[in-house]
Amino acid sequence: MDIKTSKIELVKMILNIENDNFIQRVTDFIRNEESDFWNELSASEQAEIKKGIEQLDNGQRISYKDVLNKIS
Repeated sequence: MDIKTSKIELVKMILNIENDNFIQRVTDFIRNEESDFWNELSASEQAEIKKGIEQLDNGQRISYKDVLNKIS
């Protein structure tokens, strides 16, 4: 069975379920399985973002205008 057919069959099964508790558990499971972009980043990318947040927290900022002047 291909993935599209499997999905359709799964939806059919879910539509026939009347148990609210079970539906909530399935919903929670699906939401927990959604990918978080953070986990898709490399370790170096995560480190750079953390460094940037730390710099912002410490008041180390560059204005948008200064950035534009640097790259122009």
